[in-house]
Amino acid sequence: MSDRLPSLNALRAFDETARTLSVTRAAEALHVTHGAVSRQLKQLEAQLGVTLFRRHGRGLMLTQEGELLRASTSQAFERLGQACTQLRRRASQAPLVLGCPGSFLARWFIPRLDRLKAQCPELNLHLTADEEVAGRLGTDVDAVLRFAEPPWPDDVRVVELAPERMGPVLAPQRLDLPDPAACEMTTLPMLHTQSRPQAWSQWFAAKGLDPATMRHDQSFEHLHYMLEAALVGLGVAIAPSYLVEEDLRTGRLIAPWGFIETPARLGLWLPPGPPRRDIERLTGWLIQELDRSCA
Repeated sequence: MSDRLPSLNALRAFDETARTLSVTRAAEALHVTHGAVSRQLKQLEAQLGVTLFRRHGRGLMLTQEGELLRASTSQAFERLGQACTQLRRRASQAPLVLGCPGSFLARWFIPRLDRLKAQCPELNLHLTADEEVAGRLGTDVDAVLRFAEPPWPDDVRVVELAPERMGPVLAPQRLDLPDPAACEMTTLPMLHTQSRPQAWSQWFAAKGLDPATMRHDQSFEHLHYMLEAALVGLGVAIAPSYLVEEDLRTGRLIAPWGFIETPARLGLWLPPGPPRRDIERLTGWLIQELDRSCA
């Protein structure tokens, strides 16, 4: 049995036909004739010695062998497309597109942009907080900053940057006590965010507190909105330390009950393959800044 791969054109014709289940639509998508696609499919079946499609009414359906091949071709062509996009971006000196959570972008990254530009003036960076940005990694997004728990997916490379530390914070005017830490936190309004529904439970468990005493007073769609509510004195928020360090430093928020380390890690998610040189420069800067935040 030959291990030689079929022609790329034949595999592309198969993949498009398998996607549309129509030789006509595949031909239109590939900008070739119906006959050209039909010939490629016949040659592919002859070379592999299997039947890939069966007639199904007025259309086509994949055989078991066709399903097996489709699982590989769809992934292979997607990876090829991502690699070609990356190469085009490098050749055109396109900006490095970095995606990250909106709250992290607003509260941690943007306040440090001046420092980044001063230390890495050659870095042409475009920042985006699109909620679906992780799904576009390797196409129109070059890297993504994410808080997530390992293990990591097989189709990405993850550079672990720092552990996540989570804790309750509130505006000091909420507490009129000599020792805020002595206050019974569960008597105060507790603010929640839909983006991190497990945050309070993790903190309660780490502190050995009864989760039954946890209040559910007000929920917000995004963490950023929850922190704004805490800043105006509406209750106690639960947040990663990186997002509130400036508020803690200036006294706008206090954290009298401390932070705990969660299983999540802040990581820089990258597509497979060798990274762009500017990715390496950005990674070094991120590690330096995060170390400074933890100091």
